[in-house]
Amino acid sequence: MTAALAAAARQRSDQTRQRATEALQRLHATGQPITFAHVARTAGVSRSWLYRQPDLRAEIDRLRRTTTAQAVPVPSPERGSAESLRQRLEAALDEITRLKADNHQLREHLAQHLGHRRHNRIPDPVSDMSLT
Repeated sequence: MTAALAAAARQRSDQTRQRATEALQRLHATGQPITFAHVARTAGVSRSWLYRQPDLRAEIDRLRRTTTAQAVPVPSPERGSAESLRQRLEAALDEITRLKADNHQLREHLAQHLGHRRHNRIPDPVSDMSLT
C-alpha cells in the first residue's frame, strides 16, 4: 500500500513539473512576460511550489533576464510623438468643451420647458401614468 501511495505521489509530482515546464516554454515561445506568478497561473501550480524547485526557479530567472534584455521596441511609426500627443489632447479638450456647452444648452432648454409647463399648469404625463 505504501509503495502505491509513493508511486501516486511521484506521478502527481511529475505531472505538475511537466505542466510547469510546458507553461514556461509556451510563455517564452509566445513572447509573454516570464514571471513566477504568470508561470504559476498558466501551469496551475502555486508560486511557492515554483520557488521550491531549484531548476525551474533558475530557468525562470534566466528567461526573465534574457526576455528583458531582448525587449522589442515599439516601431517608430507606432510611437506617439510629443506633438501628436499634444494635438490629441487639444482635440479631446475641445470635444469636452463642446459637450459641456451642449449639455448646458440642453439643461437650459429643459428648465424653460418645465417652467412653461408649470406656469401653464400642464400636467406631467409621466406622473399621470403612475396614478392609473
